[in-house]
Amino acid sequence: MTGKTIDNKIQIWLERMLSALLLMGQVIVHILQGKINRRNTLEQMGIVGPDSLAIALITAIFVGAVFTIQVAREFLNFGAVQAIGGVLVLALSRELAPVLTAVVIAARVGSAFAAEIGTMKVTEQIDALYVLKSDPIDYLVVPRTIACCVMLPILTIISLVTGTIGGIIVSSTIYNISQATFIESIQDFLQIWDIISAMIKAVIFGGLIAIIGCSWGLTTTGGAKGVGQSTTTAVVMALITIFISNFFLSWLMFQGLGRQFLN
Repeated sequence: MTGKTIDNKIQIWLERMLSALLLMGQVIVHILQGKINRRNTLEQMGIVGPDSLAIALITAIFVGAVFTIQVAREFLNFGAVQAIGGVLVLALSRELAPVLTAVVIAARVGSAFAAEIGTMKVTEQIDALYVLKSDPIDYLVVPRTIACCVMLPILTIISLVTGTIGGIIVSSTIYNISQATFIESIQDFLQIWDIISAMIKAVIFGGLIAIIGCSWGLTTTGGAKGVGQSTTTAVVMALITIFISNFFLSWLMFQGLGRQFLN
C-alpha cells in the first residue's frame, strides 16, 4: 500500500509538472498575441509589488546586516577593509537579493495564487468562466505572470539597496568602518553586469512562481483538503525550482575567475 501511494504521488507530481510546462507555453503564446487583461494585470501588480514591499525590505536589511557581520570580522583580521562593501554588494546583487526576494514572493504570493485559483477550481468557478466564454489563462494566469515578472525585478533592486544600507549601518556602528571606505569598495567591485544578472534572475524567478502557483491551482482536486495540499506543494515546488534554476543561471552568468581586486 505504501509503495502504491508513493507511485501515485510521483505520477501526480509528473502530471502537474507537465501541466505547468504546457501552461507556460500557453502563457507565452497568449502574451505574444496581446491577450492581456489590463485591469487584472494592474490589480495583480499591486498585490505582488507594493503589498509585498514591507516584508522584502525587512528581509533585505537584516540579511545585509548579518552578512556584513560575518564578512567584516574575518576581513578585518586580514587587513582587507577595502573589500568588505564590495563583497557584500556582489553577494547581494548576484545571489542574495534575487533569490531571497523570490523566496519571499513564492511564500506570500505563490501560495495565494494556488489557493485562490484552487478554490475557484473546486467550486467550479473555472468552469463558469468557460461558460461565459472567458479563457481562464487570459483572465487569471497571464495577469499574474506579467505581474510577477515585472514587479519582482523592482523588488530585487529595492532589496539590493536596502541590504547595502543595512551593511553600511553595521560596518559604521559596530566596526567603525567609514561610509566613504564602504561606498568606495562598492564602486570598485560592482559592475553593470551584476545588476543586469540580478534582473534576469528576478524575471525568470517571477515567471516560475506565477506559473507553478497558477498551474497547481488549476489542477486542484478534492475540495478544501485539495486546496490546502495544492497551496503547500506549490510553494515547495516553487522554492525547489528557484534554487535549481539559480544554480544553472549562476553557472552560465559567472563562469571564469572574475576580476582580481586583492593581491
